[in-house]
Amino acid sequence: MMRVGIVNAVGGSNIINKNKVVVNVVGYGAKGDGKTDSSKGFVKAWSAVCGSKKAATMYIPKGRYLLNPIVFRGPCRNRVTLHIDGTLLAPSNYWAMGNSGYWILFIKINRLSVLGGTIDAKGAAFWACRKSGNKCPVGARSMTFNWVNNGVISGLTSINSQQTHLVINSCTNVLVKNVRLRAPDQSPNTDGIHVQGSTGVTITGATLRTGDDCISIGPATKNLHMTNINCGPGHGVSIGSLGKDQNEGGVQNVTLTNAVFTGSDNGVRIKSWARPTNGFVTNIVFQNLIMNGVKNPIIIDQNYCPSNKGCPRQSSGVKITQVTYKNIRGTSATKEAVKFDCSGSNPCRGIRLHNINLTYRVNKNVIASAISSCKNIAGTTTGVLIPRPCIPR
Repeated sequence: MMRVGIVNAVGGSNIINKNKVVVNVVGYGAKGDGKTDSSKGFVKAWSAVCGSKKAATMYIPKGRYLLNPIVFRGPCRNRVTLHIDGTLLAPSNYWAMGNSGYWILFIKINRLSVLGGTIDAKGAAFWACRKSGNKCPVGARSMTFNWVNNGVISGLTSINSQQTHLVINSCTNVLVKNVRLRAPDQSPNTDGIHVQGSTGVTITGATLRTGDDCISIGPATKNLHMTNINCGPGHGVSIGSLGKDQNEGGVQNVTLTNAVFTGSDNGVRIKSWARPTNGFVTNIVFQNLIMNGVKNPIIIDQNYCPSNKGCPRQSSGVKITQVTYKNIRGTSATKEAVKFDCSGSNPCRGIRLHNINLTYRVNKNVIASAISSCKNIAGTTTGVLIPRPCIPR
């Protein structure tokens, strides 16, 4: 990690060598005192980095930097890196975030790296507003990447997001590595990572403790690989909800391997609205997973319809095919460990179970048999299967 020779850049001066430029935000007016608004200093430093002909690094040294909603916009002239050794703080007054829906936004950038650091969105007051029923702003996602290609997010810690911690939207070839995202288990809509409309995203080595999905996967997501994930508390790894719109891109080629779920509401879930759509889910693999006291370790729910509104005929148009569950073991916090509630008009097809071993943890000292349930599904089963499978052959 790059540390030396960059902390003392002051007065707007940059350090330049043969191959790269390093821009210190302190030199552009940012102050790491946790009180002074450093937004303008960050924007000025970004302008220098993004406009550099050489590969450039925007360096945030140790300290606490107060930031109002901020946009880092491309395209940039060369590769750009944000190296964060400090902590970025949102305003204490949640109304200062406005209704844009973002706090830190990266947009239309190629070859971007965000390395290290902590971001603290101070979400508790916003969650309390939501809970009270009073008028509140829409809430902000902590860090959003829109139309970013060939990106890396590594070593980032995000705490107490108002809403989703990290959003990857309409991106290509993005690596998310060794991130730690946390918010209390009762904090509303604080998803860990949301991926949508993106191709070639890899998420590895993530520790996700949230009040909503650890990872949520939206429409038009392709070639998503997730590995070495620790999830819980939270709502698990969810494909969906899908099918809210009539015309919607499908989700395909998604793998989750080597993950541990602890005390989460769900393990692996596919969820769709019970309404007409041309959406689909295909070629999905969930394998080498451990469940520790998870309420719904394996679940497909195609009857999602909040308040029972907008769901004519209560039937999902999302077509779910070629989903494999392999080498999944551990304990369920409910008796029904496996639940496939598929669409009556578009039954799930090609569902494969191989080596599933899930028991029902009644309490700390008692383990009992679990059960599975199936509706509108066809597939195959092989290997050790506990609970007894319900998929018709």
